[in-house]
Amino acid sequence: MPAVTYTCRLAAVLLAATTLSSIAIAQTPATAPATAPAAPVQAYVPTETRADPNLPRTSFGQPSLEGRWGSNWVLPLEASPRTPMLVVPEAAAKQIALGYAKGVGDALDAQLDPEVPETMRNVEGLPKVRGERRTRAVVIPANGMLPYTDEGKARLKRGTGRDLYDNIEERPNWERCIRSLGQPPVFPIGSGNPREIIQTPTQVVIHTEYGDEARIIPFTDTHKPKIFWGLLGDSIAKWEGNTLVVETVGMPDKDAVRLFPSFVVSNDAKVIERYTRLGTEELLYQFTVIDPKIYSEPWMGEFSIYKLNGRLFEHACHEGNYSVPNILRAARVKEERAKLTPVAAPAKPPVQPVTARQ
Repeated sequence: MPAVTYTCRLAAVLLAATTLSSIAIAQTPATAPATAPAAPVQAYVPTETRADPNLPRTSFGQPSLEGRWGSNWVLPLEASPRTPMLVVPEAAAKQIALGYAKGVGDALDAQLDPEVPETMRNVEGLPKVRGERRTRAVVIPANGMLPYTDEGKARLKRGTGRDLYDNIEERPNWERCIRSLGQPPVFPIGSGNPREIIQTPTQVVIHTEYGDEARIIPFTDTHKPKIFWGLLGDSIAKWEGNTLVVETVGMPDKDAVRLFPSFVVSNDAKVIERYTRLGTEELLYQFTVIDPKIYSEPWMGEFSIYKLNGRLFEHACHEGNYSVPNILRAARVKEERAKLTPVAAPAKPPVQPVTARQ
């Protein structure tokens, strides 16, 4: 499963097309053959995290998570009316994934370069966890839906700030690649955004390709003072048996609305990630979002990522920086045009009625 390098151009395209892809994802299960019958909501059965025996360990005794990990899945965040079940058979999973990928690809076809839709179509199906095909990432609540509060719904609706044009500071961070897809919880985009893990006795590094972002996380139980918190928040780590547990707080509120997929992680949120190596090739990634203002209860998601043989590549990204003057200038032109008094069209002479000839 080779790592795929995405340029900033593709990043901007995908992020700008989020609304289109959300619509497509909502619609595409209906276009796919109904091979998976509707099933009642069932309680989530925790994924078995007992690892295979004789997995590698580091020279200093920690379970080894080192290496590059990724996937090439269609990964819906939430359940849909057509796929309320979490686990589906392989044949049904293939049809559902084809429906999702085709819907997103078709929605992008009309306005983008041809490689983007094809990238979306050439995925390897729905995510797989311990051999089971999953229809979504969210496992708690059991219905697979994010438990938004009214405030959370309003925050999601307000979006990322793409409609703010007063000054450069208002523009979203992702637009200029100041921040990309390294904030937890970390999601892939098809085969994009693989991650690399590097371990030392006192720190662990989680490096994501999309945006070239690296979190250098100390093994400690105390967060740094707020003055040192960065765009990726402040993360601390510990081991619970063979599972690496990472707790992150303090992510910028400017980046609260995530775009691929769309959900909210506010500045008050705490995100707990759990990395468990299940075998030589499979790494289980679980995450819990605790954000009482945005969600009525904590919610949890999970998916597996798999060992990659390839390397990570540079993520070049500057188009958004170059475009900022034009973005702001266009907003000023639009404002000036709105101030202009419309010139009334000259009145037409009245039409004389035609009278019948006497």
